[in-house]
Amino acid sequence: MKLAPTTVCAFVFTALAAHAAAAEKVRDGNCVESPQKVLTVCVDADAQGPWYDVRRGNRAIITHARLGLVLEGFGNAPATIIATAQRRNVDTTWEQPWGEQRVIADRHNELRLSLSGASAAQTEPYDLTLRVFDEGFGFRYEFNRIDAGRDVAILDELTEFRLAGQEKGEFDAWWYPARHADRDEYLYHRGPLFEVNLAETPLTLQSPGLYVSIHEAALVDYASMNLRRTAERTLKADLMPWSDGVLVRKRGSFVTPWRTVLVTETPMALADSRMELNLNEPSKIADTSWIEIGKYVGIWWEMHLNRSTWGSGDKHGANNANVKHYIDFAAKNGFGGVLVEGWNRGWDGDWIANGKHFSFTESYPDFDLPMLAAYGKERGVRIIGHNETAGAVENYERQLDAAMALYETNGVRVVKTGYVKPSGSIERTLADGDSSDGKVGHEWFAGQYRVRHELKVAEVAAAHHVSIDAHEPVKDTGLRRTWPNMLSREGARGQEFNAWGRPTNPPEHLSILPFTRLLAGPMDFTPGIFDITFGKTVLTERVQSTLATQLALYVLIYSPVHMAADLPENYERRPDAFQFIKDVPTDWETSRTLMGEIGDYVVVARQQRMAGKAGTGKAGGAGDWYLGATTDEMARTLDIPLAFLESGKRYEAQIYRDAPDADYRTNPTALVIEKRTVTAKDHIAAALAPGGGLAVRFRALGR
Repeated sequence: MKLAPTTVCAFVFTALAAHAAAAEKVRDGNCVESPQKVLTVCVDADAQGPWYDVRRGNRAIITHARLGLVLEGFGNAPATIIATAQRRNVDTTWEQPWGEQRVIADRHNELRLSLSGASAAQTEPYDLTLRVFDEGFGFRYEFNRIDAGRDVAILDELTEFRLAGQEKGEFDAWWYPARHADRDEYLYHRGPLFEVNLAETPLTLQSPGLYVSIHEAALVDYASMNLRRTAERTLKADLMPWSDGVLVRKRGSFVTPWRTVLVTETPMALADSRMELNLNEPSKIADTSWIEIGKYVGIWWEMHLNRSTWGSGDKHGANNANVKHYIDFAAKNGFGGVLVEGWNRGWDGDWIANGKHFSFTESYPDFDLPMLAAYGKERGVRIIGHNETAGAVENYERQLDAAMALYETNGVRVVKTGYVKPSGSIERTLADGDSSDGKVGHEWFAGQYRVRHELKVAEVAAAHHVSIDAHEPVKDTGLRRTWPNMLSREGARGQEFNAWGRPTNPPEHLSILPFTRLLAGPMDFTPGIFDITFGKTVLTERVQSTLATQLALYVLIYSPVHMAADLPENYERRPDAFQFIKDVPTDWETSRTLMGEIGDYVVVARQQRMAGKAGTGKAGGAGDWYLGATTDEMARTLDIPLAFLESGKRYEAQIYRDAPDADYRTNPTALVIEKRTVTAKDHIAAALAPGGGLAVRFRALGR
């Protein structure tokens, strides 16, 4: 791994000094510990406003951190009085309708503080709520006393994360820049925290014996938070603004998203946290039985290889005959869906510049949706819709209800959305008096405008029993708990970059994602490319992995909808390897990250869901385990204990591993498939080739 102008009120939080006597006094009243007393968060106030610190055991994690909001027209004095303290301890479980883990334990201690100033005329009172888990904590601001008709403009969020440390360069960051043209589709950098400028979240940090990830949860009707480094070890919330510079607009009382910090001793504990989900509200969909997940194929990769086109013409990919071919292939191999891109009018010409011309109900003449939907239904296969908007949000919203109604009528249960538009250039028609800059505002891809839009899409889709797989999305913040039809998202560099060659994703990318992007939620990476080189001779112009790694990705990268992304003929040439993709489910009883070092390697085991709905997985024995592993550009051998298997039970380990001469650079498709009987007492010695991987199905045999 290479290292690569208005009166305002500022609600300011600064930190407890870890060694001060005053801190000990604070701990008696305004502190909250995690259930197992692993983490402690303390709050107090002085003349500059409230302040807080965080410790894990005896180690200071965050000190002298400022937090708060700057609200337009709300006085100019900081809150200095903590009037009340309310506590609540939670120890419960809840069940996901689908997910990486069926039953989620929610164990946290909550502290709610009411803060105010010398008078209401000077300071708008608000509550600060903290929830502390053993692996991290979240906090949010709750302004519950604002009149219902009062408009609020947030001009700044002062929230800081000031990491404790003694030495320059004590923390390394895994990050990529925020607010660049390609949204979240950048490779991660590793470097000292002081090299970070403006970063997207989740931002992962590591120091000897410590791993920290900063993100947010329940992002609803608010601007997405980036992190700007303002001092060597200080990161400040930096919200994506509206085109007029205001960060967030509200009317009446409001709450902010949760600001979240995971604090663990291993990267595996980061990956296995469910805190993000626990900080979201329960499902607003009472009956989730219509939500369908699983694996799919589709008219997609062939377009990236320039074998067919999204636009109309002789090479149009979404024609009836081609779609039938994919439906037949899906039915033969047990896949429940066929994604069809380029079916609708609007793709001809410069569609990125002319997204306002997309129709989401009118198809090209050579694509017959009702006929194809009926053809697929007879074979147990549904069409997966595709709504590329090119960032023309208003055009999409005008058609949204009619489009979802059409899809519902034709049995389309999942729609992949897209917003291919340079960040900061999403057009919004301005109301009279909204701005002096003209009639059109240009918004960021994850400002409040897009955040509102994305939830609206999910709500309208749910009303028509349609789920969403969002590409070029607002980042995931756990809203899939509240809206379980928000299945998956892209939000990182996925497989498509491996077709474009500018350059492609290096091997280390796959061992970084589980500890960074995937901490936010599921990712539709589109794995499973068997023709690794597709005729390319330059390494950085094709897939940089072995075939075994492509199989392992179905376990390593969690998503309830996974694509077998390659061309059908490439799978037909390798039925032996294709069997793993046919077997592996997308719904899990439990998931465990067994081993890993960020950017070097990762090993994940998942158990097939035992109490799921029919159709969510194709594997034979309920409760079977699956394992995936991958490494960076370095070959390595890992000794993997199988203690996660049920004690006393025998399993047939169906192993898909790199051949001895496999190498992502010179021999990427060399694969060995073998079987052996194992128990929980056994180990697997995984010899991973450069860029290599391991995929295993553990089929239960009994005792």
